[in-house]
Amino acid sequence: MKDHAAANQGACPFRGTRIGGAAGSEPQLDHWWPNRLKVEILHQNPVQASPLGPNHDYAEAIKDLDVEALKADVRALLHSSKEWWPSDYGHYGPQMVRMAWHSAGTYRIADGRGGSAEGMQRFAPINSWWDNGNTDKSRRLLLPIKQKYGAKLSWADLMMLAGTIALEDMGLPIQGFAFGRVDAWEADRATYWGPEGWNGKRPSEVGQGPMEGHPNQMVTRDLRWEGDVQEDHYDLEAPLANANQALIYVDPEGPNGNGNAQDSARDIRETFARMAMNDEETVALIAGGHAFGKSHGMVSAEEIGPAPEGAPLQAQGLGWQNPKGLGFAQYTMTNGIEGSWTPDPTMWDNSYLENLFKYEWKQVKSPAGAVQWTPEDPDAPKTPDAHIEGQMNPLMMMTSDLALKVDPEYRKICERFLSDFDYFTEAFSKAWHKLVHRDLGPTSRWLGPQIGGTFIWQDPTPEADYPQVSDTDIASLKEACLATGVPPRELIATAWASASTYRDTDKRGGANGARIRLAPQKDWTVNNPAQLSRVLEALEGVKAEFDAKGAAKVSMADLIVLAGCAGVEAAAKAAGYEVDVPFVAGRTDASEEWTDAESFNWLLPVVDGFRNYQHPGIRYQIPAEHLFLDQAAKLALTAPEWAALAGGLRALDQNYDGSDTGIFTERKGQLTNDYFRTLVSMDYAWHPQEGEQMFDIRPRSGEGKSYTASRCDLIFGSNSELRQLAEYYAADDGEAYLVRDFVKAWHKVMMLDRFDAAEERRKVMSPC
Repeated sequence: MKDHAAANQGACPFRGTRIGGAAGSEPQLDHWWPNRLKVEILHQNPVQASPLGPNHDYAEAIKDLDVEALKADVRALLHSSKEWWPSDYGHYGPQMVRMAWHSAGTYRIADGRGGSAEGMQRFAPINSWWDNGNTDKSRRLLLPIKQKYGAKLSWADLMMLAGTIALEDMGLPIQGFAFGRVDAWEADRATYWGPEGWNGKRPSEVGQGPMEGHPNQMVTRDLRWEGDVQEDHYDLEAPLANANQALIYVDPEGPNGNGNAQDSARDIRETFARMAMNDEETVALIAGGHAFGKSHGMVSAEEIGPAPEGAPLQAQGLGWQNPKGLGFAQYTMTNGIEGSWTPDPTMWDNSYLENLFKYEWKQVKSPAGAVQWTPEDPDAPKTPDAHIEGQMNPLMMMTSDLALKVDPEYRKICERFLSDFDYFTEAFSKAWHKLVHRDLGPTSRWLGPQIGGTFIWQDPTPEADYPQVSDTDIASLKEACLATGVPPRELIATAWASASTYRDTDKRGGANGARIRLAPQKDWTVNNPAQLSRVLEALEGVKAEFDAKGAAKVSMADLIVLAGCAGVEAAAKAAGYEVDVPFVAGRTDASEEWTDAESFNWLLPVVDGFRNYQHPGIRYQIPAEHLFLDQAAKLALTAPEWAALAGGLRALDQNYDGSDTGIFTERKGQLTNDYFRTLVSMDYAWHPQEGEQMFDIRPRSGEGKSYTASRCDLIFGSNSELRQLAEYYAADDGEAYLVRDFVKAWHKVMMLDRFDAAEERRKVMSPC
């Protein structure tokens, strides 16, 4: 009989002869329970992920940055072709513009996600989208500059600066440039990029094994659209903005590569609008961007190697390896379309629009088999080859270019740009400035010497030209707010409605500006317009009386927050707790003239779990609690902060419509832990109403119904991570902890948009 023990001696220091997995190996929780609430996304990109440590202050570091030397280094790179990746036409400018455009162009107005502010093009999935083919080469070209300036310069800023300097170097006057983008140090696991997985399937249909096939098979759109492009009902799923998975905007060959310019125009208008661009900005960006560089399509997509995230170890993060010829230069492959739009691809001029409108265009195929267009007139201008000296090539247009010619509204804008090149120049320069700064937040976050002008899309607020309130003033104003007779509940509701519009994704919204007084926010159902109007009228009276007394003035923005703080203090006192809710003055009031009502409508929550609100006009394809988590993430909350605010606001009777849903207490309006005590108690059982959107709580012994709850209530008892927090706050000593944590989290939300008070804001951004 074989001695197995002897045979295994010395073979391995532990039992078993095979290792099948390690930390992070699949399957993981999301494979076993794909619908679980991913609470961990609230703790993304922690300080532990950054080698810079918790005390690195990028705003301070940039003060030591030699900006002029940096710009000179970028300009020198643009004209310094490298053998391992030669520049087209001897100029890296168009390549840098594309890299910056594709980084900033992921922004979407629906939830503020995407954009350039964290340099997410360095990470999956964006770094491996088919539309970002060879942007990895652009960042490698910039690496020596990044190494030179180190921690004083983020990748996010460098990428946007490189594109902007490139445009300036090629002749476009720029509006300015702001630093201030702080790098992320890990991939974004929160953003929903669409329902399509590999080969257009839903991720759950792909399976858990290794993905087979080629990265361009990710360029799918079958699950994000309802209806057909030629039908009246043609709807792109929210919050998405790009027409296809793994593309930045639209398929340049037309929807599903159909080569139809009118169909392409419909896709362009929808996607660019969802990226916060109007028709003129859209035309300016397309026509302006295509004044430079070329598209690459010399090799079939199926022959190109995997994207960076799937590349072999020896590739060291470089993707899309090309087996043909040199593998680059005249053999380069990106989106499959080959050629340039203009005769001089490194010079700012109007030849793109001139040629688009002067000539008729016929459909042809690129060497890679993509749909593209060439002039019917054989005597049309030619463009020099990017690498073969002396060779001239026909001009190229994409189906998405012809869309500007066939769409009536786009055509009008093009004709104006054709007749007034100076106007076109200014329009493109402004649109580019908006593109690369859109998610950078208010100008108080912008850093550097050449910030540029003020535009309505920056959500500007005026500078205060009066002395701010003192501590004594604050105390008297709190008393005055409570003396109006407005219940503390309504003061709290108004302050929360004002501040909770903030989105950390693009640094928009918040209490500063007091735009809750203006359309559209004053009319949102979730803000209870009748109650809101009554509270604002009372606070206007307090403001008028205070302002008449002396030099110090109080803005409505400050007073709304201050009244809410007074309401919280009163509610805590009613529960037996003396608390001082912090307040930092300095907010100012925005005007209607500097408020883009259409843009602010995107801040309207479709689900507000803190106030038990669901927009009635939305068809929900995911449970409400997932959108509640999304809301907490946009408010930059940690899981404990989320729980403390949710439970505290329920105790404070903050449902938007005054209903009793989730109000698990007989002491409404007092800051107690009754919500959590009821939620975790085994004295009750939960029973779903029809549709499982609402639930009744009933005593386990006896008859009748005690309370009603929504999905946004029950998730704090259902999810294993959130339940631990609920049980913590439900303990006998948990009420004191809840009051403490609620006050801290409340102050944090009130301060989220206070980039003008950077030091005070930094203090509250640490977890409770």
